This record gives sequence, structure tokens and C-alpha cells, in this order.
Amino acid sequence: MRDVGGLDVEALRAETPGCSNRIHLNNAGASLVPRPVLDAMIGHLQLEAEIGGYEAADAAAGRVAEYYTATAALLGCRSDNVAFAASATDAFARALSSIPFERGDVVLTTRDDYISNQIAYLSLRRRFGIDVVHASNAPTGEVDVDAMAASMRSRRPRLVVVTHVPTSSGLVQPVAAIGRLCRELDLPYLVDACQSAGQYPLDVEEIGCDFLSATWRKFLRGPRGAGLLYVSDRALAQGCEPLFIDMRGARWVAAGAYEPAAGASRFEEWERPYAAVLGAAAAARYALAAGVEASGSRARALAARLRGALAGVDGVRVLDRGSELCAIVTIEIAGREAGPFQAALAARGINASTTLREHAVYDFDEKRVAWCLRLSPHYYNTEAEIDEAARVVTELARAAGPHG
Repeated sequence: MRDVGGLDVEALRAETPGCSNRIHLNNAGASLVPRPVLDAMIGHLQLEAEIGGYEAADAAAGRVAEYYTATAALLGCRSDNVAFAASATDAFARALSSIPFERGDVVLTTRDDYISNQIAYLSLRRRFGIDVVHASNAPTGEVDVDAMAASMRSRRPRLVVVTHVPTSSGLVQPVAAIGRLCRELDLPYLVDACQSAGQYPLDVEEIGCDFLSATWRKFLRGPRGAGLLYVSDRALAQGCEPLFIDMRGARWVAAGAYEPAAGASRFEEWERPYAAVLGAAAAARYALAAGVEASGSRARALAARLRGALAGVDGVRVLDRGSELCAIVTIEIAGREAGPFQAALAARGINASTTLREHAVYDFDEKRVAWCLRLSPHYYNTEAEIDEAARVVTELARAAGPHG
């Protein structure tokens, strides 16, 4: 297993405590954290217990600063463009709240955006009377870039929003192509990179986005309760700031006035979990050291192996579509229910997750499924684990009986 595609898989597994007792194929939910992330968080919690929370934060100031430099290196930007958030959804909502929507404004998005994002658009429609436009998909499954371009020109959206990798399938959206259109037409652009961060190299200049949100707990292998937000220089210069800005993001300069911070810290809150910040910093350094290109390439190769092993199994339907497929494998199991099937896998020592129709209404209605099993390998998984997972899924699917 050593030196696979430039990765020392054996060493990476040795630094991942959870690899010793589970086949973890729920990395699109939350990866197993490596030892350096665990040590950073436990160490800071111990320090807080010994000297106090405020004092521990002061003592860790230099290491906290590394969160911004390491995250900026992952995204290809300056540290001033990076903010810490409580989650990807928190980061996304802060970016969304910085747009001064008015009745009749248009949000242009896709049919495959994340459930919380879709709900947020509907909430904006209910609150402000905006229009939500979903661009159609190409026959191959991803959003039709020409359809998006036509809507951009005819509707002049107040904001364009795209989820890079939807949570409900292995689809990868052409975010850079959409970004070029947004730059050409001078339209603000928000990208949800929750599932792509750590799985694909992200260059915010190449993507051409004004905002990018992500989480640390998925393919970046960081802690839960930690997210990130990128804010472009253009958005900062235009005065974008969250609706509810606090003392971390602004100075109260007079009785009736405040002054926002110059950089992306205007999108942060003063109170934050410092152990999670330090864990995220450690995860960023770990991802940079491993190499996102090599890590993601291996994860996608393992997913392709799993997809191929399950493609011809009776009672199993692979649901992933798109010109490019990522390290998320989604399948339908005929005649089975979501909860019991996931529990049966867990009983065999395999971590997976299920996605329900309500999480991806457009996608699942088109595919005519009520739920799917989601299996998402990462670079520390082995080929033997993939083969064992395919064997167990096949066995459990066949146990459901014949399928017509």
C-alpha cells in the first residue's frame, strides 16, 4: 500500500485511528480525522481547562493565525480573504445575507443545489419576494451552461449560486465555466464547495467566484462545527457584509455608526470554538502536505472501482450521472428501506449514509427514487475495503429477494 500515486497510504492510515476498526465510506458526511487534527483540538481543550478560555485563546494566537494562511494556500488567495465559520451552511448564509435583495430580484441556481441552500432561496422568496430560477440540466446530467448563460442575459440575476458537488450524487458541476460567464456579465457569484474542498484543488481565481463556502469535516478531514468562507477583493470593495455583523466584524465608532473590518473577518463572529479553529488549521496543513490533487485522484479512483463493482448487481442501480464523476457513489437498492439497510452495513463494520428524496427533490424525482445509499471513499481507504464493501452490499441486496 505504500506510495500509491504519491501517497504513503500505510502511513496515512497509521495516523488515522478510526481505520483500525471500521471501513469508513462516509467521507462525504464526515471523514475520519487524522492524529494531528485530534491532537490540536485535545491540546487546546486541555489548555483551556488549565488556564482559562480567554487566556488559552491569547496563548494560541500565533497558531490561530495559521488557520488563515493555510486555508488561503488551499484556495489560492490571501489570508485576508478567508473567514472561519461554524459550518458550511453558516458560511453560505453569511454570504447570502450580504446581498441586498429587493422584490423582483433573481437568484439563478441549479436543480442540484444542496437542500439547505434550496430552502434558503425559498425563504428569501417568502421574505423579500425574489424569483428563484433553476437552470435546466444538460442530457449528461450536469447543469446546462448555455441555459445558465441565457438566463444570465435575459434575467440579469442579482446572484448566481452553484453547488460544486451536490450531496446527493457523484455529479460535478462546471463551476469555472459558469464563473467566466459571471465575470463577463459582471454578476456576483457564490459557490458551495462543501463536498469538493479536499476532493478537488480549488483555485478561487480560476473559479471566478465572489464567495466560496465549505466545511472542514468532509474531504478536508477536519472537525465538525467548523466551516470556511472565501470573500473576494471585489466583494469586499463593494461593501458586502453579513446582515448581522458583530464586534469581530466591525468597530462601533460612534453612537450611530460602525465601521466594518477591511477583510473577510467582517463575516466572522467574535465568539468561536478555538479548538475547532486549531483543528481546522491542522486539517489544512495536513491536506496541503498530502496534496489535494493526489488525494482526490485516489479517492475518485476508489469510487470508480466501487461503481464498477456494483453496476451489474441484480437489484442495485447506480444513480450517478455527469460528464465527470467524483468520489461519491450513490445507488438504489430495490425493495429495501433506507434505515435498515444502512444499519445492516454498520453491523458489518461499514460506515455509509443514506439520502432521502426530501434532500434532493428535483434530482430524485427525475431518477424516480425515494432514497439512495451513499458510499464515499477517501484516499486512506484501500482497494480491499472497497471490494469488501461491494461484496457486502451485493449480499444484502440479494437477500431482499428477486427483482423484476
